[in-house]
Amino acid sequence: RTPLLVALLRGIMDTASYLLDHGADPGKADDEGFAPLHHAATADRKMVELLLAKGVSVDPVCVDGTPLYAAAIEGHDEIMQILLENNADCNKKIPGIDTPLLVAITAPSVKCVKLLVEAGADVNDGILAPLVVAAEMKGSTACLKLLLEAGADPNVPDPSGRFPIELAAQRGTREGVEILFPVTCIPTVHDWSVDGIIQHARVSRKQGAHSNVRTIEQFKLLGVESLKRNDYFTAATLYSAAMEYDRHDATLLSDRSFCWLCLGDGHEALQDALACREMRPGWPNACYRQGEALMLLKDYGGACDAFLDAAKLDPGSPEIESALWKAMNSLKTSCGATQAV
Repeated sequence: RTPLLVALLRGIMDTASYLLDHGADPGKADDEGFAPLHHAATADRKMVELLLAKGVSVDPVCVDGTPLYAAAIEGHDEIMQILLENNADCNKKIPGIDTPLLVAITAPSVKCVKLLVEAGADVNDGILAPLVVAAEMKGSTACLKLLLEAGADPNVPDPSGRFPIELAAQRGTREGVEILFPVTCIPTVHDWSVDGIIQHARVSRKQGAHSNVRTIEQFKLLGVESLKRNDYFTAATLYSAAMEYDRHDATLLSDRSFCWLCLGDGHEALQDALACREMRPGWPNACYRQGEALMLLKDYGGACDAFLDAAKLDPGSPEIESALWKAMNSLKTSCGATQAV
C-alpha cells in the first residue's frame, strides 16, 4: 500500500491531504484494486471532493465494488450524491454483490436508495429483484414505497416463487403487506385480503426448509447455465445468492472460486478455496481450487503443496497430476530466473 492509502485507511485526513499536495498519486490502487477514493467514500466527504478535483476515476473497481458501493454500505448519502454528480455508474454490477441499489437496500439507507433511484438506477434489475430484497428487510417500508413509485414490478417472485408481498408477510411487516396489497395479484391465495395473505404466509413458513432447498437448487442450475455461456460474472453472483440460504455448502464455495479464477481475481478465488478446505478438509476438489488460485497469484510453491494434498486425497486423478506437474515446472522456472538475476 502507498503512504496515501495507509493514511486514508487509518482516517488520518490531514496526512492524506499533505501527501496529495506533495505529489502522491491520487488514483494509485493496491493489489486488490482498492483506490484512495474507495477509502475516502467510506467516511470523508471533503477528501472525496479533493480526489475527484484531482481527476481520479469515479468508478475504480475492486473486489468490494466501486466507491459508490462503499458509500452505499456505510449509508453516506452526502458522499453518494457527490459521486453521482460526478457520473458514477449507478447500475454497475459486481459479482457476489450485484448493484449499488441492492447494497443500499440491505444497508439499509432510504436516503441512498432515493438518490440511486433519482439517478436512474434500474429498479427491476438484479439476480434478486430490488423489491424482493426490500420486502425481506424489516423496517424497509420506505424503500418499498420508493421502488414502487419508480416502477418496480411487485409481481416478480424470488427464485423459490415467493412474491414480495409474501416475503413481507413472512417477515411480520404488516405495513409492507398493506403497501404491496393494492398492486399485487397472486391467484393461488384464496383469501385475498391483508389478513388472508398474512395467514397464507404463516402456512408457507412451515414449509420453509423445503422451499430453501428448492431455491438453492434453482440458483445452482442457473449458475451452471451461466457457466455454459462463459458468463462467470452472473454465475458468481448466483452462487453468492445461494449462500444466503446455505452458508455450509462447500460446493458453492468451490464453484464460486472457479468463477473468480475465470474472472482473473486470484485473491477472491483463494479466499473461497481456503474457506472450502476449512469446511471440507478431506475433499480433493477444495485443495485443487486452492492450487489453481495460488497458480494465478504466482505462488508456485504454495500451489505445489495444495496440488500434492489433492493428489494424496485422490490418487491417480489425471487432472490433479497435470496441475501438479505444471506447478512444479513453474516453480523450477521461477527459481531459475531468480538465481539468474
